[in-house]
Amino acid sequence: MPRRGERRRDFRHEDPDLGPVKIDIRQVATPDSTGKKRVLQLDSSQFACWTLAAELADEWVEYIEVTSRRTGTASSHRQGLRLFCAFVDEHLADRAPDASLAKTDPDLSMVLLAWEQSLPGQWPRGSTRPGSLAANLRILINRRQRHPDRELAPRLAQIAAQDHSLAWGVTQELDEFSRKDKAALVKAAWDDVARLRKRLKTGWDMAEAGGDPAEHGWSRMPDLLWALAHRAVSPREMARKVPFPLPPELAALIPDNVRTEGQSCGMRGYFLVRGLLNQLYPNERDLHAFRLLLVAATGHSPEEVAGLTEDSVEFTEGGIRLTMIKNRARRIHRRAFTCIDALNAVEHVHEYADRPRLEVSAIVRQLMDVTAPLRDLYGERPAPLFLQGTLPPAFEFTVGRGRLRLFGRWVKEMGLALEGRIDIRRLRKSVKVEKAVAFGGRITDIADDHHQETFRGHYAQGTTLRMISGRVINAAQQSWFDKATIGPVVLDTAAEAALDEEAAPALRELGLSAEQVEDLRTGALEMGVASCRDPFDSPFSRPGDLCAVAPLRCLECRNAWILPSHLPQLLLFADHLDRLRTRLSPVHFHTLWGQTAANLAAVLAERTEAETGAARRHIVEGAATLQLPLSARAEFDA
Repeated sequence: MPRRGERRRDFRHEDPDLGPVKIDIRQVATPDSTGKKRVLQLDSSQFACWTLAAELADEWVEYIEVTSRRTGTASSHRQGLRLFCAFVDEHLADRAPDASLAKTDPDLSMVLLAWEQSLPGQWPRGSTRPGSLAANLRILINRRQRHPDRELAPRLAQIAAQDHSLAWGVTQELDEFSRKDKAALVKAAWDDVARLRKRLKTGWDMAEAGGDPAEHGWSRMPDLLWALAHRAVSPREMARKVPFPLPPELAALIPDNVRTEGQSCGMRGYFLVRGLLNQLYPNERDLHAFRLLLVAATGHSPEEVAGLTEDSVEFTEGGIRLTMIKNRARRIHRRAFTCIDALNAVEHVHEYADRPRLEVSAIVRQLMDVTAPLRDLYGERPAPLFLQGTLPPAFEFTVGRGRLRLFGRWVKEMGLALEGRIDIRRLRKSVKVEKAVAFGGRITDIADDHHQETFRGHYAQGTTLRMISGRVINAAQQSWFDKATIGPVVLDTAAEAALDEEAAPALRELGLSAEQVEDLRTGALEMGVASCRDPFDSPFSRPGDLCAVAPLRCLECRNAWILPSHLPQLLLFADHLDRLRTRLSPVHFHTLWGQTAANLAAVLAERTEAETGAARRHIVEGAATLQLPLSARAEFDA
């Protein structure tokens, strides 16, 4: 079942007219990333092993049609097919025309293995292409043996049914932009949008103030803009009629390298008309800022925001509702985005046009404003929001979808110095990471426009998340380490003598209640080698249960209090550990008693020789004995 706001899409389009096809040519129609059908062809006659190429091409056509693969996948399978056939031509030479999937002579199984071993040398180290191409070709061969009416050489069938021996390679995950770089990108985008709006407003104001250049002349910018806006003259005709040299305001529209390198009048005329059109319509470069802002504001992929159309937008009282199509996943996402100032969303969308405030409704409205003239000229409905005006060398002004290439050039022109690879997909990853931090790592909330497996595989590897995860892990480890290594509280002779009502407030600051201080003073909390502040709150037992490891683990317990009167018991316990040390292996002893022995040695080191000697005499006189449970008398090395 799809999640709320998400629907699957069939993505069916009218198939293009394939037209007549030669007998040696195989072709398929597959949808590209935008859902539009593209035609891919393969000519088997271009290979010496034309029989083998035709057999594989038939399998390729059937596989793509049955599985409804996209253009990228179909092209990848075709590439592997072509490379293998070219290798067969070179490897078999004169025998290549006899090659066939059904024949045992020549043996294509050995040729297949040799071709696969040659693939890694054609790509950089660690590339995923060799393994992918080898797997794609084996898919086509394996399809043939599933049909009983299609013959396949037994040895080739056996080899193709196995996994290839090539490494699959690794892909380089994109890291997210840092918060500093993201803020710089957003600010630069808003600045670029403000400049674009100012440029277009000035251009249309001049066009309204101009007139027919046939009456007023061909040297004034307002008249030329009027002619282009009203389509009164074609760009080619305008390029011929504008006289040179140009006035300064017109010359400024031509790039410096064209104006200064002695280009022909025709070339300068082309760039002049293109510069005039840029005063009226946004071009491809101008659309980068809007796409960047929408990705940063919505967190959706660049292809989704760039695919918005008029029907995808619905303005509401509280903001905007967008219908975004993700062609790669074949899903439709319907998302509502609210405004910070929802009541005045429509009236105030222009107030922060030059400020880095990410309001989805404001960004979309401004995009629709600047592309409104292009949507009027666009021949299809619903018209895309990302439209650009272009002037090809054929001098015919065209309106089409924004291709949004060369994002790195836009970043460079904006004067930004960003760390790492310049790729807008990193911005989406930044948004995902910020959402992960805000939601506290709840994947069900973070992965709201893709699968949870996609988040774990692509977005959970960000530097920010790794650092946060590292801090959480370190904090948890430190907490457990502190609990494991914290030892008892040791009181000297002066502190023991101060266990009275006057010193009780000072001891209560260490976590003891008045009742515990009194029990500690009277010996009611005596556990053998130490006293315990609360035997029913042991870290080694469940809360409320009596401590099950006293007195063996008292020297590792944070509840233990060691008084000078415990010194004889501590010395007897040290003798007991020494005997265990001689009976157990070092590894076994360290595992069971290492921390206890270390804490005990630290406690005994703080006692003076006089105190230790008095305690030894007390032991010799028989006044002190070590009371240990029966389990302490036996050790099991298992």
